Amino acid sequence: MTARERPDADWALVLKRNPVERLKQEKAPLGIRDELPALIAAGYQNVAEEDIVRLQWWGLYHDKPKIGTFMLRVKLPAGHLTPAKLRAIGEVSNLYGRGDGELATRQNIQLHWLELARLPDVFAHLDAAGITTAGGCGDTVRNITGCPLQGLAHDELFDCTPIVEEAAAFFYGNPDFSNLPRKHKYSISACADRCNAPEINCIALVGAIHEGREGFAVLVGGGLSSVPRLARDMGVFVPKEEAVDVLAATTTAWAEDLNYRVSRVKARLKFMIDDIGPEGMRERVEAKLGRTLEDFRLPRIDVEPSNHLGVHPQKQKGLLSIGVPVHLGLISGDQMITISDLAERLGGDVRVTRQQNFVLAGVPEAELDATLLELERIGFTVEEKSLRGNAIACTGEPHCNFSVAETKTRLGALIERLEQRFGTQIAELRLQLDGCPHSCAQHWVGDLGFQGTTARDDGGERRQAYDIFVRGSLGPDAAIGRPLFRRVPTDELDDAVEGLIAGWLEGRRAGESFPAFARRLDDDGLGALAGLEPARARQREEAAA
Repeated sequence: MTARERPDADWALVLKRNPVERLKQEKAPLGIRDELPALIAAGYQNVAEEDIVRLQWWGLYHDKPKIGTFMLRVKLPAGHLTPAKLRAIGEVSNLYGRGDGELATRQNIQLHWLELARLPDVFAHLDAAGITTAGGCGDTVRNITGCPLQGLAHDELFDCTPIVEEAAAFFYGNPDFSNLPRKHKYSISACADRCNAPEINCIALVGAIHEGREGFAVLVGGGLSSVPRLARDMGVFVPKEEAVDVLAATTTAWAEDLNYRVSRVKARLKFMIDDIGPEGMRERVEAKLGRTLEDFRLPRIDVEPSNHLGVHPQKQKGLLSIGVPVHLGLISGDQMITISDLAERLGGDVRVTRQQNFVLAGVPEAELDATLLELERIGFTVEEKSLRGNAIACTGEPHCNFSVAETKTRLGALIERLEQRFGTQIAELRLQLDGCPHSCAQHWVGDLGFQGTTARDDGGERRQAYDIFVRGSLGPDAAIGRPLFRRVPTDELDDAVEGLIAGWLEGRRAGESFPAFARRLDDDGLGALAGLEPARARQREEAAA
């Protein structure tokens, strides 16, 4: 029976099959913040697991191991931070955590080691700075991503800042959009090279000019995790004034279809698009809106997505933006506070990027040299092309309970070895490493992607290993990668990657990227370079399913 033929689900079936839906019906998760005093009084050990799950709606996950500390995900629409907001986040890290933080691929900042008893103080500190964590996790609209240089870039089609702000004000913490079937991801941008990865979001509004009007094409059904999909064009043009209405209608059409609440595994918008296609989604959205949307097809662009690293002039005369690589996305509370002081002194602000870096914006040209020296003193060297600036690793070990392998430390060691051998000639290579199938580091679309797993040694003992993904990419030739090599032991990973990169550098055609090179070679050819036996076709199909 196909999805189109199966009978519609009802709430009885949903509540029978899906324990998280029962949890949400019993008590609205957003209300859990008001219960913090009672939870603290009861003691961490006595907090019901259902309430631990509800804390996710305020951006909280267990740190690993589960001994009473939490990770907190702070939402930053399009990664935009005033100096005061960045300072507040750094202060929270220092006062209530252990002085560390990380920049995440959804342009959030994540903090660790926060104790249950201190959470009211944490929230009060962030509230005072106008910062929210509502919907940082849970079945909600997650952080809205966008171009970090919106409002600054010379080549943007138009400034999306007002639309991003309007959407964030409407969706963040809105009870009407806090009981969705699963997490839900928007991206909104008019970036000339689509740096914000619209292809892998549930709904992406992609800037376009149509008949002289500013607005958006709409892509639907993207997402990664263990079942990756690239978003598909819904075939419509939406004037920017109607953008939030269309986001709400599309989300509601999905959320109200109970078929996508029965199973958590199938509770993402991408599965609805699999079933009814973007055309079917358009019909439902138009029914919700009560009007027909304009026909429009998003034009192809032949430009690779940028990372915004290095020094670039802004559209504001006399001002510069400085894209700063942050190795492995790790940043301390002290660094956040010092950067906020620098941005405030310069009259600028800070933007977090999808590649786990940050942009210092609004730097006067006369202050450039002094600012670069100050950034270096803080611990950040500015490079326009940087293997470290392009590399992405998920939270993973030691914090994440889903991770089965080292992530940031393992990628850091690999980068150091590759830099020693190949130097700057691989500066634009994109390495993306995840510790589990959830794909927070987006390994499916890296030049070389890695997913943590385990393998048994000759003695039968389990040890850390990685699947190696190739042929993935974003941009004009966006594609989901394939796991070509399975369960590569960690101590064999460096040699395999070195072999692949050396083969690319020696055998590439003029200007040929690694993904294009990997697509030109067959599996056996890549296997010869890596010194590994490619996974059988069936294994790859199962891993990609």
